[in-house]
Amino acid sequence: MTRQNTPRKRVPALRCPICKQLVKRKDPEFPFCSERCRTIDLGKWASGAYVVSSPASEADESPEFAPASDADDE
Repeated sequence: MTRQNTPRKRVPALRCPICKQLVKRKDPEFPFCSERCRTIDLGKWASGAYVVSSPASEADESPEFAPASDADDE
């Protein structure tokens, strides 16, 4: 009996975003490799090292936070 060649599903290699070490999905610190890398990433967010690349547009703003008009003061 011969084994048929069935295509295997490739799992992409996942790497820690800080140190680039391979990380398994089952690791407790996923997507990081360690508590150290998780803390470094949190520090980058807190210090403003990570930013959103595009500015928010006026269409994204909710009307409930829009400034009151001068007509409301009368």
